[in-house]
Amino acid sequence: MNADDEPRVTITAIAREAGVSVPTVSRVLNGRSDVAPDTRERVEELLRHHGYRRRGSRTVRRANLVDLVFNDLDSPWAVEIIRGVEDVGHAAGVGTVVSAIHRESTSTRQWLQNLRDRASDGVIVVTSHLTPPVHAQLRRLNVPVVVVDPAAGVPGTDVPAIGATNWSGGLSATEHLLGLGHRRIGFVAGPTHLLCSRARLDGYRAALATAGVPLDDRLVQPGDFYHASGFAASAALLDLDDPPTAIFAASDQMAFGVYEAVRRRGLRVADDVSIVGFDDLPEARWASPPLTTVRQPLVEMGRLAARTVLRLAQGEEIESPRVELATELVVRDSTARPAGG
Repeated sequence: MNADDEPRVTITAIAREAGVSVPTVSRVLNGRSDVAPDTRERVEELLRHHGYRRRGSRTVRRANLVDLVFNDLDSPWAVEIIRGVEDVGHAAGVGTVVSAIHRESTSTRQWLQNLRDRASDGVIVVTSHLTPPVHAQLRRLNVPVVVVDPAAGVPGTDVPAIGATNWSGGLSATEHLLGLGHRRIGFVAGPTHLLCSRARLDGYRAALATAGVPLDDRLVQPGDFYHASGFAASAALLDLDDPPTAIFAASDQMAFGVYEAVRRRGLRVADDVSIVGFDDLPEARWASPPLTTVRQPLVEMGRLAARTVLRLAQGEEIESPRVELATELVVRDSTARPAGG
């Protein structure tokens, strides 16, 4: 007798044991939102316990796999998140399936189809907008979701989100430069659709306002977190009639682009232009000079996301829908008092 010939528990039996109606069990199976959390948890636990499966659908038994989904993978930042997720997965005997969907609808559809074709205990979505249609499909697949650094929010308070204290990080970086005596401080921003980018910019603005330094919009240049945008943005800043004496880049990768732009002008990092980054990637300490930056606990963010999604897969409730881990300013040799200051 193969697995398909074994007696299968019915929805009616599940409903009877849970003390609910058959339509309620059906709503849980289809990912409907109109089921009380306690009832949903009780029904899902029974479905897992009995290994219930519909014809043509995957089993609800644990798959020992977690999906980790990025927009792009060509960043050391992504590698740090992956490290954290795999740390927890390895300890729990759970594998990690890493995907990139590039914000394209065809990529998203293909990823969802792949998810339907195999089992997954949960999905961790990183720096992406979890759209209501995608969230609804994941609910129908009975797959728990955790979002890391959500783009424009998440579709409902039942989706846990992991982030960092980006506003206070932006504040502390700018306050550090102000404390050294800088008053012309350029800012290279990240993508405007990301909450973390907007929070870092708001922290920069708040520090200037508190210090009584007027905000010059020309000192804020757009970027996308990658080297080339940091280079282009800082080139524009250095072309100003009254260029900044310091530049705060909203990511380490953009800060490395600022290094290159400064050097091509025949200027020296720290001596002529102070530079601060954000992330504290492993490369930051080996830059020349070592980069002052805001440490974002990327590995721990990945670990917490993995622990959270595995708890959800076990049917546990999550107390707080959003957790922000603390950032910390790490002062190295790329910042100094302004020349002549």
